[in-house]
Amino acid sequence: MSAALSASPATVPTHSRVKIALVSVALTGLVAGGAARLGGWPDYAALIWAAGALPVLAGLLVEIIQSLRRGEVGLDIVAALSMTAALIFGEMLAAAVVALMYAGGTFLESFAEGRARREMSALLTRVPRSAARHRNGALDEVPLEAIEPGDLLLIRRGEFAPVDGLVVSANALLDQAALTGESLPVRVTQGQEVMSGSTNAGEAFDLRATRRAADSTYAGIVRLVEAAQQSKAPMARLADRYSLLFLLVTVVLAAAAWVLSGDPIRAVAVLVIATPCPLILAVPVALVAGLSRAAHFGVLIKGAKPLEALARVKTLILDKTGTLTEGQPKIVSIEPFGSYTPERLLFLAAALDQASKHPIAQAIVAEAQARGMTLPVPQSVQEIPGEGVIGHIDGHAVIIGGADFVVGRLTGQPGASPGQSAGEVLVALAVDGVLAGHLLLADALRPGTGQLLAGLRGQGISRILLATGDRPAVALAISEGLGLEGVHAALTPDQKVLLVLTERKNGPVMMVGDGINDAPALAAADIGVAMGVRGAAASTEAADVVLLVDHLDRILPGVEIARRALMIAWQSVVAGIGLSVLGMVAAALGYLTPVQGAILQEVIDVAVILNALRALGISPRSQQGAL
Repeated sequence: MSAALSASPATVPTHSRVKIALVSVALTGLVAGGAARLGGWPDYAALIWAAGALPVLAGLLVEIIQSLRRGEVGLDIVAALSMTAALIFGEMLAAAVVALMYAGGTFLESFAEGRARREMSALLTRVPRSAARHRNGALDEVPLEAIEPGDLLLIRRGEFAPVDGLVVSANALLDQAALTGESLPVRVTQGQEVMSGSTNAGEAFDLRATRRAADSTYAGIVRLVEAAQQSKAPMARLADRYSLLFLLVTVVLAAAAWVLSGDPIRAVAVLVIATPCPLILAVPVALVAGLSRAAHFGVLIKGAKPLEALARVKTLILDKTGTLTEGQPKIVSIEPFGSYTPERLLFLAAALDQASKHPIAQAIVAEAQARGMTLPVPQSVQEIPGEGVIGHIDGHAVIIGGADFVVGRLTGQPGASPGQSAGEVLVALAVDGVLAGHLLLADALRPGTGQLLAGLRGQGISRILLATGDRPAVALAISEGLGLEGVHAALTPDQKVLLVLTERKNGPVMMVGDGINDAPALAAADIGVAMGVRGAAASTEAADVVLLVDHLDRILPGVEIARRALMIAWQSVVAGIGLSVLGMVAAALGYLTPVQGAILQEVIDVAVILNALRALGISPRSQQGAL
């Protein structure tokens, strides 16, 4: 079992316990000092307030030293200066209020970030630990590490599918909301695949494992979630740089207020109201809330930096096979000859193609099974790789394959070949030496692609291009009517990378793909998006965003959530900084005491954090059906 699946997210980190302890000390000191003051012991009150502030100041100094060792300078220095100045100049109540404000603010920020991660943390807490396995006519409860491909598992009502597998029972009702954002349960029939992490919303069913737990979909999601929870966005780093400027302005304004008025208390008031800055508090909360919200809709963004990049995208480059198209050939028409019906032609073709693993053969078999056909076992089968299959079905000699392969083995008159469009595949079928008909297959464009691209344009993406290694005729045919700004065909992986780099002149580039050949381009793009967590491992690793299900339409809510989360972060920053600056000016002019300034700044901090948490409620306006 992977380490990602064995971690326990329920434990409380040490730093969180320290924050709770500091808040308790500061609050106790402020209340006890207030009681002493009301009781007529002002000297004792001052000592108690100072005693409540000193532990917070000591903890703050330790954090500042650690930050300086990492080469980071932040507004914690202002908090330390304000508490120190208040203690030195005898403003003990102000020092106690600042201590509570700082300890409470950092705890509130930690709490807000924890709440903002709830959708992503929910994925981690759903990890099952064991499963019921059929063995020798009985059920054994075994740890996930013991499950091997081929094992038959019982998934009881309310349980999670612990590994990827195929439904063995007649059907199963699955709740995939935590993985895909789909609110309604999905009915899965016998032989269909089940993603690990799906909840059984119906009666118990049997599942045939196809992957080990560590290799299953859910394990991959957990690993991606854990990686996504550790990053720093460019905007957050920008906040760090601006914090230095804010620190300089604060110190200069405080010194000027002291020098011009001759009153050091004004300097203390200026320092107090500048601590801590909403610039530091609002940005991480809003961005993490955006990450969490995107995960709810099946869009796993690997950290705050990719989320910010996603919000700024101007150019979208799409791969074709498996991205713009479904990646699976499907029958688009059946043309029988003579007395054969389409159903009989499909029956014979699928029955013989059971002996082949070729994607075209598997598509024909899948179509027959979807229509409820019971297929007999083919006899005397001979497969010519890449050409076709020869065998017997119900006593009839059957040949299936490309037109040239089949016609070359006929004894009767061949029928006319139907017209083919670019990207379509013609399969011929002969029975007892006579051509029986043709099946036409194509990798179809995903339904609703046009509406999706229109929605992305509405989110500010001005250029959309197709990049594929397929033939130009196929690329032009599949993109007809989509209004793309460019169609680039017959591209090698390095040419896709060159296209991404060339398009950067028009703004940040997003590349969407699912194959191994897309991995270099995904890595080169400002934001790489991989289709499905079970796609090629190389593309999933190289991507900045992974769509948890094979639905292209998830890109749209992902972009919208990223843009709105970034907007909320900037709203909090501008409003918070503006109010803080006004308060600092008022304190410098003598209109606010240190205690009043501390209370005002606490109100500002709470307001910007609550505003940043609005990102948790983002509901994409343009929700479409799965593509």
